[in-house]
Amino acid sequence: MSQFPAAEALLTEYRDIEQQMASPEILARPEKLRSLGRRYAELGRVVSRYLDWQQANTDLVEMKEIVAGGGEDAELFAPELPRLEENLIKAEEELRDALLPRDPDDSRDIIVEVKAGEGGEESALFAADLLRMYQRYAEKRGWNTQILSSNVTELGGYKDVQLAIKAKSVPEDPADGVWAHLKYEAGVHRVQRVPVTESQGRIHTSAAGVLVFAEVDEPEEVEINDNDLRIDVYRSSGPGGQSVNTTDSAVRITHLPTGITVSMQDEKSQIKNRESAMRVLRARLRQAQLEELAAKEADQRRSQVRTVDRSERIRTYNFPENRISDHRTGYKAHNLDAVLDGELDAVIDSLREVDERERLAAAAEAAEGKK
Repeated sequence: MSQFPAAEALLTEYRDIEQQMASPEILARPEKLRSLGRRYAELGRVVSRYLDWQQANTDLVEMKEIVAGGGEDAELFAPELPRLEENLIKAEEELRDALLPRDPDDSRDIIVEVKAGEGGEESALFAADLLRMYQRYAEKRGWNTQILSSNVTELGGYKDVQLAIKAKSVPEDPADGVWAHLKYEAGVHRVQRVPVTESQGRIHTSAAGVLVFAEVDEPEEVEINDNDLRIDVYRSSGPGGQSVNTTDSAVRITHLPTGITVSMQDEKSQIKNRESAMRVLRARLRQAQLEELAAKEADQRRSQVRTVDRSERIRTYNFPENRISDHRTGYKAHNLDAVLDGELDAVIDSLREVDERERLAAAAEAAEGKK
């Protein structure tokens, strides 16, 4: 029996998915292919380390047999034993790390919603700053972005805006995925600065909320009964109620059991607005299901539960001091201008490191409990 039965099972699944991805039936279904590709990449990280461990173990066993046989070969190869033993220890550590529970959504694409909060026009302008920050960050990482819907104010801010961020291909390592990086952005972002509407030069504090949802690859992932939907159509409008469309192309979809409402008006086509609205609705419903599951199983998806707390002020952007502060990790830096231009790596890395430590601690605690 394998020393790592979990890894052996994942290797079997990996090879099965490999065969599925080569079948004409799957190749003809891009959404299914992407879903399998994401799982394939997720498993690949474990499989590569398991194969490395198997090779290191085989090398050490064979070398011990040669040395045990005595003679000239034993004298020649005996000095190699410490190095091979060290290789096996390292390979085992890397495999055990790869087998730690991971967020299964890490390689998924996302939908980000930015909503103005208290602060009126200033909050809406800050929402626009956050939108640009995420667009620039995505651009630096080679991801594609698409504004699905927006509610623009007269000064160019946003009352609310929805942005889809998509990787150009499924990442080889799920840790490089869009969700893996930006899931920590959910929460309340606070800004301190002199608003453009302030004539006295006084510093104001306002806030904007950010919601992050993992995209649904296939509609079948989230079951939605048509009878549970109320669909309203209406005429699109721009800032101040100015009409931007002479047809009833805007769509509002309400999921009656949960009360979740999604509105889309950016496209001139009612069909396209409906498709975008359903895309966001599926992501929201899936997130709601995960949160409900996480509430019942408190030891799972711990960081996800924390970051989606709408009331938590997670970060402050202080313009007078050019300072950014993340209140969850204690991270501080005086490069706010660069961060708002998309230089988010250091901030996000600090959050990923904390999450990694918590996962390791949780795994150690679980292992201790099994003894």
